[in-house]
Amino acid sequence: MTQSTATDTKASRQVPHLSFQSYTDGTTDEKQAFVNSLIAGLKDYGFIVLSDHPVYQTYVDEAYKLVHQFFELPEATKLAYGGIEGGQRGYTPFGKEKAKDSKHPDLKEFWHVGRTLSAESPYQGVYPDNVWPEKEVPGFTQAFSKLYNLMDNTAQVLLDAIGEGLGLEQSFFRDMTHDGNSILRTIHYPPTDGLDTVQSIRAGAHEDINLITLLVGATDSGLQLLDRDGSWLDVHSEPGELVVDSGDMMARLTGGVLPATTHRVINPDLSTSRRYSMPYFVHPHANALLSCLPSCREQGNPEPDITAGEFLTQRLIEIGLIPANKS
Repeated sequence: MTQSTATDTKASRQVPHLSFQSYTDGTTDEKQAFVNSLIAGLKDYGFIVLSDHPVYQTYVDEAYKLVHQFFELPEATKLAYGGIEGGQRGYTPFGKEKAKDSKHPDLKEFWHVGRTLSAESPYQGVYPDNVWPEKEVPGFTQAFSKLYNLMDNTAQVLLDAIGEGLGLEQSFFRDMTHDGNSILRTIHYPPTDGLDTVQSIRAGAHEDINLITLLVGATDSGLQLLDRDGSWLDVHSEPGELVVDSGDMMARLTGGVLPATTHRVINPDLSTSRRYSMPYFVHPHANALLSCLPSCREQGNPEPDITAGEFLTQRLIEIGLIPANKS
């Protein structure tokens, strides 16, 4: 019998892969197994990889074509869609955002699509309206509205499963995220040739702000999570899979029972390569109270209550998207 080593154990560490259909279409036992594996994966890694979901690769491929067209536009054209309330909609230029507590900007630019609210929503005027580069990139509005809705619906089912694992009523996360300020971000990481790759990387080590994040397959590798032993672990996914992680708002709700895992996007070996990615950040509505769940208080480490809107503003200041004097 061969004795395992620490290296063997580390090599076996891999973010769990789960099938979405085993929860939506499975037997009672399969659904329960999915919930158990989802909660265990988020506790252990802070991440899972999801297959067999309705965010079909054909929609993702079409969106990436349009993303490429947008980011190839002249800088002045892109900037005409920027400057919207802390970058919550439209364009944010290269070098604007940094990781919390970092002095050095990330090597990226990005575009934000948010929720289209009904005329009766109490959050009309609280969240900024979407802007669309339809003149420069025909089809952008339709493609990203569709992708946003697909990601939103998938995220809601995942939150239902997380709620089950935490012993919550199905209405808990549905009420919290109704008219939620969720964001679909399209990111361009340009070639690093000529950039400061000593002080900055494509995305500095950070935790996501929100409840959960769904990331469609990026066009290049580089995503790593900070494992529990303090080492960096590559997060592998294939086209057609979603990478899912839990954020700071989920950590606050659960007192850290479901932690927000630190992750980053490292610089490429080939300085002429570029990377695109599209994370969907699931947010509650602005008035949702982030208060530690009673079922997590004994096991977790509760923090002071704060609303989702207040927490978001605090973090946007910390990552450089809102000036500190505008709070």
